[in-house]
Amino acid sequence: MQKIVVLDYGMGNLHSVASALQKVAPGDEVVLATTPQEAEGADRLIVPGVGAIRDCVEGFIRPGFVPLLNQCVESGMPILGICVGMQIMMASSEENGGVDCLGIFPQPVKFFGTDLHENGERLKVPHMGWNRVQQKIDHPMWEGIESGSRFYFVHSYYVPSEGNEAVAGETDYGVSFAAAVTRNNIFATQFHPEKSADAGMLLLKNFVGWNGSN
Repeated sequence: MQKIVVLDYGMGNLHSVASALQKVAPGDEVVLATTPQEAEGADRLIVPGVGAIRDCVEGFIRPGFVPLLNQCVESGMPILGICVGMQIMMASSEENGGVDCLGIFPQPVKFFGTDLHENGERLKVPHMGWNRVQQKIDHPMWEGIESGSRFYFVHSYYVPSEGNEAVAGETDYGVSFAAAVTRNNIFATQFHPEKSADAGMLLLKNFVGWNGSN
């Protein structure tokens, strides 16, 4: 039996993530950890997140989750970031006039802006809805999922895909951006797999079986 730890740092409804995990891994233990101590013995780590990035960073630092995450990165433990849980791993965000993030990936997080257009039509921000994700690399997390499958997004900020070697999946909303990034034992998605029907559930199932390498 594996211990799958979902970090609870006060940002977002984690119960939908935990519930989805319990469906795809009924024989494993799913733990919502509010302290590093509760995460001890983890086999897999999930960093979710919904809300303002400054609050997320502060909420992540306060309980001591930064050293924990760094240790998990160095150990090779499979790590999944979701939504702001992906953005928090970037270098910085334009939100709130500029916020330093954890810097695990060197890329910035940018604002869609208030004048976003596609095919002559103005697009609403935040971006909320289903988008097709084009897989940019062959990766175990994509196993059984067709490139172009739809996933559910809710966000106002994005990680650019241009010149970004970490991109594992890409989509468009006025601009092209990273729907998923990866490096070594980290795979992170801008979309919400727990809200993305069959494709999302399969991605979570793949994570449960992923050994943390490409």
